[in-house]
Amino acid sequence: METSSDKVIINNPADIIIIVVYFIVVIGVGIWSMTRTNRGTVGGYFLAGRTMTWWPVGASLFASNIGSGHFVGLAGTGAASGIAVGGFEWNALFIVLLLGWLFVPVYLTAGVITMPQYLKKRFGGTRISLYLSIISLFLYIFTKISVDMFSGAVFIQQALGWNIYVAVIALLLITALYTVTGGLAALMFTDTVQTFVIIAGAFVLTGFSFAEVGGYNALLEKYSSALPTNFTSLDPERYNITPQCYTPRQDAFSLLRDPTTGDLPWPGVLFGIAIVGGWYWCTDQVIVQRCLAARSLTHVKAGCIMCGYLKLLPMFLMVFPGMISRVLYPDEVGCVVPEECKRVCGTEVGCSNIAYPKLVVSIMPNGLRGLMLAVMLAALMSSLASIFNSSSTLFTMDIWTRIRPQANERELIIVGRVWVLCIVAISICWIPVVQAAQSGQLFDYIQSVSSYLAPPIASVFLLAVFVKRVNEKGAFWGLIGGLMMGLCRMLPEFWFGTGSCIFPSNCPFLVCGIHYLHFGIILFFCTSVLVLLVSHCTEPIEDQHLHRLVFSLRHSKEERKDLDWEQEEKARNAQREAAERKKKNNSNDQEKSGICHQIGRFCGGGNSQAPEEEEPEQTEQLPDISEEPLWKYIVDANALIMMAVAVFMWGYYA
Repeated sequence: METSSDKVIINNPADIIIIVVYFIVVIGVGIWSMTRTNRGTVGGYFLAGRTMTWWPVGASLFASNIGSGHFVGLAGTGAASGIAVGGFEWNALFIVLLLGWLFVPVYLTAGVITMPQYLKKRFGGTRISLYLSIISLFLYIFTKISVDMFSGAVFIQQALGWNIYVAVIALLLITALYTVTGGLAALMFTDTVQTFVIIAGAFVLTGFSFAEVGGYNALLEKYSSALPTNFTSLDPERYNITPQCYTPRQDAFSLLRDPTTGDLPWPGVLFGIAIVGGWYWCTDQVIVQRCLAARSLTHVKAGCIMCGYLKLLPMFLMVFPGMISRVLYPDEVGCVVPEECKRVCGTEVGCSNIAYPKLVVSIMPNGLRGLMLAVMLAALMSSLASIFNSSSTLFTMDIWTRIRPQANERELIIVGRVWVLCIVAISICWIPVVQAAQSGQLFDYIQSVSSYLAPPIASVFLLAVFVKRVNEKGAFWGLIGGLMMGLCRMLPEFWFGTGSCIFPSNCPFLVCGIHYLHFGIILFFCTSVLVLLVSHCTEPIEDQHLHRLVFSLRHSKEERKDLDWEQEEKARNAQREAAERKKKNNSNDQEKSGICHQIGRFCGGGNSQAPEEEEPEQTEQLPDISEEPLWKYIVDANALIMMAVAVFMWGYYA
């Protein structure tokens, strides 16, 4: 990729020392955390032994969500169109409360590790859980990983001038190392460290940025006049240019914009983002898995509140710096001439995605540039590691156990680690595709794909948790119907392209004319109606199968007869038979070599002398969701305070 000739390369000793110290600290914390939990069981490896307190839960929720895609995407969209993109972040302040107060209590009493497991217990059968596992893995690999890798590559190329393959492969391998060896505990402790690194570094850059532009009032004045100077060279016969292609929006400092002409219309911002956010925060494996690792429900709620407060920050640490970058570098960040954009950032549709990296390499002094690279590496690695671990959990617990129901715990953990390595290989192979798909609207890309695929999942989970009458047939056909509707919008849009101001898309208005957030609202309600209609036309599920699986029965003490009990019994019998065969085959092979023993300890294989058939009981104990009254009132009061803060911020910037 070609870049502007005045680019600053991070190659001085102060920056390099900061980066090296950062890696030493992260790897050290990862190794220390390996000794904190038993990684030789499924509960220990995938759920950190359910021993995490509120502060690593909250920090890990935030770090898992804030990837390098947020730095590049939020700053880029902020540079292009203003603060409305911050609505994606501030909407989460309300949604995380739904996660901690309404959804997690049901997941805990259900006794599940993965979200497909919950649907399997709630509805029975295998087709719904298999569908959710496959579509979740698809979304992880081809949207989250690709976006994080692309945005990390943008920063690395701007800051270091490294070869993209060398940089990304090195990052992926380091991330995979502590994901594979440490399990969820290592991720959550390193996420905690990286959260502080991310916030500290972003605060420093924000301070330098506002000092450079002259303060907040100066930004308000200067943003509207941040015009590129090179658009006059456009050939009017070749390019269809209008002033709106290079002029900043008049509503740049408004969160809620016109419902028809706004780039992020207010009905979509209030309701469409809430639907996609409900899917992400309340049903996505990456997020929910952190909550399931908490030692009690009170710690879950406190962690959600901590995450909510932290989600106030991206508007000020990412969106506003992106807008400042456009003010300081309008010809590069706000470029409109395709040939010039190609020279600056390698893509013809615009260079707003370089807004944040451009600030780092241009205004930060030596040493602090290294800190900001460490921040970006922290964001990239924490989000990738979270995806690696959660997709490993999904594949192992929901797909591999279907292929080999007799698999014991040791085999499941090994398969989970091998799957991480497979994802790394797929991700490396995906790099050329990500490079070819560079876009000037990175954050819009990921949100639009989510709006086409996620609302049916959000609808089914919401109805599964709160409506007892919903059954397996209704949920399945709701998911399939919603998927077909979503694909009918997504595939033509990819075929015709989203277009740009200079190169409009040829997609018919009937298909692509509805804003993707408005489409998400329509898709959610259509799916909900289909689920309820089919459910009411078919047999209901009896209460004996629903104890502790729906919100109204979460405190039930009655014995539950799981709809999937036959499959679970077959799996347990197969595991017992496999354990007995292994005992017979290995009766004369009790001792390991010293090297094998150390490798087993490093990878968390557990103590081979422990009877394998007793280990699963550790994950079968249902957590207690009762709370101490004092702490319950404290977290409830904090939730109300956080909602009041969120309402004030929305009102102030609306």
